[in-house]
Amino acid sequence: MTASTHTTAKARSLAVPDLSVAGAAVWLSLTVLLAALAYYFLGYDQGAVSVFGSDTHVHEFVHDARHFLGFPCH
Repeated sequence: MTASTHTTAKARSLAVPDLSVAGAAVWLSLTVLLAALAYYFLGYDQGAVSVFGSDTHVHEFVHDARHFLGFPCH
């Protein structure tokens, strides 16, 4: 009984994307920027000081997420 190890080794290999250091830096920077903007948006919208005027829909929609991130209740 003979088995081919070539096909088994080839099936186990993972496809790793070809990502350069500059490309990784750009993706990491964009991710940090978007996360910072989301964090600022969640922290700024207090209900009384709302992003969209005196409307509290955004605040109520993200209320639990604000508490999860450590922002105090109004």
